[in-house]
Amino acid sequence: MSANQMSRRNFLAGSALLATTQLVQAAPSRTFRIWVLSDSHVGTDKENGRESLADAIRHSESDFDWDIALQLGDLSGAFGVPADPEGEEVVRQYSALRSHKREAIYDLAGNHDRSGLDEPDAWWWQKWADPLGQHTRYSGVDAVRRPYPVEGTWERYSFRVGNLLFLMMSDRNEPSQKIGRGTLGGNPGGVVTAETFGWWKHMIESNRDSNIISAHHYVLKNTTVASGDWEGMRKDANGHWQTYYHGYFEPGTPIGASYLYWVGGKRDSASFESYLAAHPGAVQFWLGGHTHTNPDDTCGGKSHIETKWGTHFMNACALTLYHGTGHDKDGHDHPGRVPMSRLFTLEEGSNMVRVQCYLHTSGFGKQGWYPRAERRLALSQPFQWSA
Repeated sequence: MSANQMSRRNFLAGSALLATTQLVQAAPSRTFRIWVLSDSHVGTDKENGRESLADAIRHSESDFDWDIALQLGDLSGAFGVPADPEGEEVVRQYSALRSHKREAIYDLAGNHDRSGLDEPDAWWWQKWADPLGQHTRYSGVDAVRRPYPVEGTWERYSFRVGNLLFLMMSDRNEPSQKIGRGTLGGNPGGVVTAETFGWWKHMIESNRDSNIISAHHYVLKNTTVASGDWEGMRKDANGHWQTYYHGYFEPGTPIGASYLYWVGGKRDSASFESYLAAHPGAVQFWLGGHTHTNPDDTCGGKSHIETKWGTHFMNACALTLYHGTGHDKDGHDHPGRVPMSRLFTLEEGSNMVRVQCYLHTSGFGKQGWYPRAERRLALSQPFQWSA
């Protein structure tokens, strides 16, 4: 073989290698990342000079990648019912997004986001959070810009990413509700209607080939930190219940202040718990917030991430630094007030999910990733982009 032929063969081989390398480099990422945030209580932190939601958005866009985000409620810090000025502030803080669309964040309502029974149904939530994009003039949410379209109502909706099916359920005051706080704003116990439970069950039974991720502001009873009866409270020296994780309001069913207590107007119905116990593994994840605490905290023998009935339960809380009681009955620092969020990372073809914890301040640990809280959890079937 002549020198020219050798040179040509080497050139062609090198070109083929370069083309292959370029093809590999140009291939789309098979990684899917979900940022999970909750309990920003925007108004409370704003009164104290802090932008709880906007700061978290800035951290997320500078320090890690994400494709979509799940916002699990309590955008409002109102102790009665929320009003327009706080809604305007929520929208202003969402405008901190630079490399993501507002529509990449999927929202559900928490107990502080509820409107009263004497007001139009969930008017504040629909106007300012607007998961369906029906009030774009106020919320800035445009339904056609959703990376993954939603189907349903403001109270309950779904969307799909490959073989992941997300079921988003808002906390609400239903017409039969008679017990609460103020004008039924922020009732500590979680509430969904019978219609929402029926929808959830139907969606599960109609999508058995999917990895189902359920999200609500509350976790279920006895699943994660402080989610049992009375675990949101502490007793004083005289044996009387008082505020701890959650505010003590005697008419507000404080026994169930830490979990989804009301279903279809029934107290402590165990509707969701009974279904999952009878159908283990039907739901892969149940994501919630509500109970503000630090990532190492345990209560009732339960941590932030636990597995029960074949379902991984996670309390993602919280972004707020100022919304909470602050100290326990002995004057010690309260276990809450640690601004944090979670990042889920999935790889196509793998059933493993990496769950990381990000600290948004340096009061508990150095701002950034908190390796001690990282977990690796399994789906029942590998993640696939094609449903």
